[in-house]
Amino acid sequence: MAVFSGDWAFAFGVQGNIFSFLVFLYPLPTFYNIYKKKSSEGYQSIPCVVALFSAMLWIYYAFLKTNATLLITINTFGCFIETIYVGFFIFYAPKEARIQTIKLVLILVVGGFGGIVLLSHQFIFEGAVRVQVVGSICLVFSLCVFVAPLCIVRQVIKTKSVEYIPLLLSIFLTLSAVMWFIYGLLLKDFNIGIPNVLGFTVGLLQMVLYVMYKKKQEKDFVKEQNLPELKNHVMILHNDKNSPELSEEQIIEIVKLGSLISCTQKFDLALCMHENIAEDHKKLRKTMEI
Repeated sequence: MAVFSGDWAFAFGVQGNIFSFLVFLYPLPTFYNIYKKKSSEGYQSIPCVVALFSAMLWIYYAFLKTNATLLITINTFGCFIETIYVGFFIFYAPKEARIQTIKLVLILVVGGFGGIVLLSHQFIFEGAVRVQVVGSICLVFSLCVFVAPLCIVRQVIKTKSVEYIPLLLSIFLTLSAVMWFIYGLLLKDFNIGIPNVLGFTVGLLQMVLYVMYKKKQEKDFVKEQNLPELKNHVMILHNDKNSPELSEEQIIEIVKLGSLISCTQKFDLALCMHENIAEDHKKLRKTMEI
């Protein structure tokens, strides 16, 4: 049974690696634009530095835990790609942003990670306790990272706009959270499993909001596109500066009445044409009789 559970854990861990790999690669187009324009264009380095710190923490935890190769593989790649991102930002960012990024790297990566490694080895001598302490730090930090997108959720609800939600990234993050949650559950490692419950919830919430407000935006867009067409059908007969402006509802009613009038005119025209043809036909018969 333990072997069966281990096989399933490996399978979900591999899938977690795949989706996390896609998450790490998602910012590539952004940094390619930075490279082409030789400017950071107002992008923030905080997500990259935080992701680098998180990947380093999980690698350290995986080495302490042992038998966590899949954690090591994906977070090693994460360290590599996030270091490149941070390097790009430092190289192309303005002076002030560059200094802020370097300070953040020194505080989190050098001070934070270095301090955790040093203190855990200096003051915690029992291996199992050290694993639990470092795992708890990873858990808390991962929860903080997953809470961050709630700011985006709040902004989306406030503005009723989906422009703040990167849909593809939300999908990758949600699928990644599901895989790592099951992986942690099968290994009975709650330090891995618990944060991904929040990750899955936030990701799912983002996708639901995207679907809700995307439909609303499409309806508003259609309405905005149709209104100018309706306005073009309205002929202003009295150009008086003191006359009140027509509302959207009044314009729509006028167009409806215009459609009815148009239909009536078409019917009258058809009836008139029919009468003319009948009269011409009578004249033609009289001529032939003569």
